[in-house]
Amino acid sequence: MLACGHMVEVAASIGAMILAAARAMGADPALLASRAAFDVSRASDPDARIALHTETLLWDEAARLTGDGVFGLHAAERLCPGAFDVIDYAVRTAPTLRAGLERLARYNRLVHDAAVFSLVRDGDHLRVEHSLQGVKQSRHAAEFTLASTLVVGAQINDSPIWPTKVTFQHAAHAPMVEYLRLFGVPPSFSAPTNTLVFSLELLEQPLPKSDPLLSRVIERHAEALLVARPAPAETTAARVRRILCETMGKDDAAVTLTGAANRLRMSERSLQRRLAEEAQTFDVLLDELRHELAARYLADKKLAIAEVAFLLGYSEPSAFHRAFKRWTGKTPTQARERAA
Repeated sequence: MLACGHMVEVAASIGAMILAAARAMGADPALLASRAAFDVSRASDPDARIALHTETLLWDEAARLTGDGVFGLHAAERLCPGAFDVIDYAVRTAPTLRAGLERLARYNRLVHDAAVFSLVRDGDHLRVEHSLQGVKQSRHAAEFTLASTLVVGAQINDSPIWPTKVTFQHAAHAPMVEYLRLFGVPPSFSAPTNTLVFSLELLEQPLPKSDPLLSRVIERHAEALLVARPAPAETTAARVRRILCETMGKDDAAVTLTGAANRLRMSERSLQRRLAEEAQTFDVLLDELRHELAARYLADKKLAIAEVAFLLGYSEPSAFHRAFKRWTGKTPTQARERAA
């Protein structure tokens, strides 16, 4: 539940897609729907929404019923045009792959309240980062999201598109062979973000089937739907994350459960309860944010490692070294040298 009482929701078409993929892989769709409390009658309604919790259950139960440890990857391979209504066609009619990614980032709120795509230029490459604002995501959903980007890209490009780098926030859980087949490169796991990196040369090539007139019509329709879609309420976890970003390295007392609760004007118990309703804890949020920021700070060679530790709110550099070794298996110095 959100702090204001609203629930994070996603398009029911996502549930329908998961059900169809599970059926194709031999699972009983009625049993899957029952286990996830998914109302199948809503699957064909393009305007229907379901709780994020229901989507997560569908992903995890589908993987269990099919016995497929990389169910998300294989579900992505089964995607056909129109699976996600307007946003799908907005991406598929874009003049270039880069324009398609930009449309995906802009219109994704049509199908998901919490998911965010960020496009960051890095020299002659574009980094596509995917995250959920303050809520937990099934690892199958994360793998589906990145894999589906490649699958749809290959379909509209009439040839495979290969990233130069792939990272996932979750830990490795399956043999590498299927990842290599789908992505062309071995992903890194337990990373700060879910990320695809592409060369701009690939992304800016004109697409062979681009239809400028149809593209403009669909884009106008997508814009109208986006304006009509209410802005999602901020989750409690997202509010806590924002407070931590604002205070980390500046006010040590605020980078605590007590400090965050005081700023949100609620008791520690209430804050813990609301985070638990979003499948989060304060300690995990803080740890994940520090992991993410550590990677960004270490990329700036002007910052000494001791200064990075201070910016992350550690009282001693040794505490940062231990945390970084736990996150990555390397010391901050080793990570910086490897990046160089």
